[in-house]
Amino acid sequence: MKIKSCIVAGALLWCPLCLTEAQQVWSPDNGDGSFTNPLLWGDWPDPDVIRVEDTFYMVSTSMHYVPGSPILKSKDLVNWEMAGYAVERYDEDPRYDMQGGTLYLNGSWANSIRYHNGKFYVAFCTPGGWGTEKGHFSVCEAEQPEGPWTRTIFPEYLYDPGLFFDDDGKVYVVHGQYKLYVTELNPDVKSVKSKPVEIWNKGVDDARCSGKNAGMEGAHVYKINGMYYILCPAGGTEGWQVCLRSKNIYGPYEHKVVIQDDSSYPPNGLHQGGMVQLENGDWWFIIMQDRGAIGRVPHLQPVCWTDGWPMLGSNGHDVAIYRKPDTGVTCPIQSPATTDEFEDTQLGLQWQWNHNPDNSRWSLKERKGYMRLKASQATDLTHARNTLTQRVQGPLSTGTVEMDIAGLKEGNVAGFGIFQSPYAYLAVKQKNGVRQLVVCHNGKTETVADRLTQDKVWLRARVTDKDFTARLYYSLDGANFLPAGEVLHMDLGYPWTANRFALFNFSETEEGVGGMADFNWFRFYNK
Repeated sequence: MKIKSCIVAGALLWCPLCLTEAQQVWSPDNGDGSFTNPLLWGDWPDPDVIRVEDTFYMVSTSMHYVPGSPILKSKDLVNWEMAGYAVERYDEDPRYDMQGGTLYLNGSWANSIRYHNGKFYVAFCTPGGWGTEKGHFSVCEAEQPEGPWTRTIFPEYLYDPGLFFDDDGKVYVVHGQYKLYVTELNPDVKSVKSKPVEIWNKGVDDARCSGKNAGMEGAHVYKINGMYYILCPAGGTEGWQVCLRSKNIYGPYEHKVVIQDDSSYPPNGLHQGGMVQLENGDWWFIIMQDRGAIGRVPHLQPVCWTDGWPMLGSNGHDVAIYRKPDTGVTCPIQSPATTDEFEDTQLGLQWQWNHNPDNSRWSLKERKGYMRLKASQATDLTHARNTLTQRVQGPLSTGTVEMDIAGLKEGNVAGFGIFQSPYAYLAVKQKNGVRQLVVCHNGKTETVADRLTQDKVWLRARVTDKDFTARLYYSLDGANFLPAGEVLHMDLGYPWTANRFALFNFSETEEGVGGMADFNWFRFYNK
């Protein structure tokens, strides 16, 4: 018997479909007309948001994970579900295929989403990782957020791009770090029309900066009542949100700090995000807050216009519990999918690969109801292709898998754990015809159980945001779980990219290439 996902609000709920476990998935919707921040209790960094008719769309940065540039949709700005991805894969360098190296941290950075003349556009930058210092800039376009998307890669490097369609038909990108620039694109949004023009190099000369580096980045652009507004973070993840405004896209600009508050999660303030207007005229802002190894989580903040400035929050502070936006609709409580019974023939939108997948070595069709991973040769987990991941979540989250190991070959290492740097996992390792259950802590491997004769094992990882730790557990009967290995103190060896649950199967020997691990299900709960 397989269980289905239970989506509930912030309180514990015991699911009658679960065999031995309670399943709880975080939702900010309190069910009484209010919501509780964070909006999503996981890693959805650099959010940007738009409204198209009665639907809101939010895009997020995804770094090296594939597919990239995840897009969510909502009817009320509180309850979200996945819609699709703007980037199917990265074909510009073989290292995205783990050929000749890896490209962790590359991919999509600082996504910007806009809708213009019946098309969705997602813009992002990609840092240099293949012999060029400056990297490049991309714009993806589609008629619907589910795709298909087409991507144009520009030779120019426009860092942290804010895409903007002006009402006179011109297209601009505001970009940069510390210094901000405006670059005009051609109307087809496929090439640069003009050289960048510097519009800001002053930092923020506000007393509240306290001598910190106040350079700005992550710009998003709006035109409201004839005035250009550029919203961008300053001061890093401990910083604040700044607004620039001018009657001309090229300036001169005046500025104002529109929120500076870290009371909800000291010492990190609200950082980068985007603003959107409701049909009734109200404005709201989705802005991220760095929660360390759990990720950069979005917060939903009301916007109050004061003397022509969009002031965020309530009386200068982050709102914790607040009334829901007045969108005129009542939505069912929901959150992006987590649990997966692997019953579909298409990969669920909650999953991303660690690099471009080898599509010949994974399948949801060969064995119905299972995710089959076929081993490629790798030296360790960080070089293992087809590592399948999804976000860990706070404040507590647990992932459990049932794995069938009947198809393993000599040298295979198949299992489940936490992926980042450092990483930790439990796995079944086949060597000299014998299967062992092992625990690995960032390359240090210990045997947990010798000479496994059964074909099924159950593996679990439990994560908490209180001290950023993860613990591993295993079961040989699917009911009784035992701890294994040392506690993983989660960190961000790959900066700005949160820890993730990971399913994998790789081979330490050429002989084991093609060996199979079948995952019957992955079950997630906030407990």
